[in-house]
Amino acid sequence: MQQMAVSAFTANPSSSHGNTLSGLCSRRPEIWHRRRIGSRIRAQAQSQMQYRKLGDSDLVISEVTLGTMTFGEQNTEKEAHDILSYSFDQGVNILDTAEMYPVPPRKETQGRTDLYIGSWMQSKPRDKIILATKVSGYSERSTFLRDNAKVVRVDAANIKESVEKSLSRLSTDYIDLLQIHWPDRYVPLFGEYCYNPTKWRPSVPFEEQLKAFQELIDEGKVRYIGVSNETSYGVMEFVHAAKVQGLPKIVSIQNSYSLIVRCHFEG
Repeated sequence: MQQMAVSAFTANPSSSHGNTLSGLCSRRPEIWHRRRIGSRIRAQAQSQMQYRKLGDSDLVISEVTLGTMTFGEQNTEKEAHDILSYSFDQGVNILDTAEMYPVPPRKETQGRTDLYIGSWMQSKPRDKIILATKVSGYSERSTFLRDNAKVVRVDAANIKESVEKSLSRLSTDYIDLLQIHWPDRYVPLFGEYCYNPTKWRPSVPFEEQLKAFQELIDEGKVRYIGVSNETSYGVMEFVHAAKVQGLPKIVSIQNSYSLIVRCHFEG
């Protein structure tokens, strides 16, 4: 490619505008060649996308997930659609959103991410997309998520209202993976690294949360459930409650993991 680029701009001594004319004429095959190479790279990237089964579910997801938490805050609807389409063309089949997106969460923009995804999905085969979203955890600040609430909880009423609104915004009739964004009970989160016992509060029982999910699964509105920003204790309790009472088992855990934050997986 470098050699081609050099030859494309070789001067033509027979013309006073030799550089320009020679460049224009010889760049046509170069541009065609670049486009051809680009098409091959895109096709190769899609063929190389790896997929795996998600936990105990029958969902087969790409190893790359497209996160969308700033869609509607840092981009336009068209830009969001372009990103979604490019990812889909590369073989990415799972999208992650949440009812509170985009961030930072504000009443004026809440739900815009879902709306962008929903309008994009209208032109795509729904069964080729794994749609993952989240119901918000305990919050005294995000009450705008609910119609009439002084506090957002992860109880049956809040879960059902969250799902109905998410389905409407996303213009779909089912969610592939519904996750609890963060726990209803107090746990140190979002920059808080030590447990503060003075912040303890009564929490919604694990069984109540799972029973609400069971109803939504029975209605065909949710396929599978998972957790996010959860602790080992919380995961253990959800798994135990599901096993003892015959309720849906969580199939995924979405926690922070990076070069800086490694404790969830490495101890």
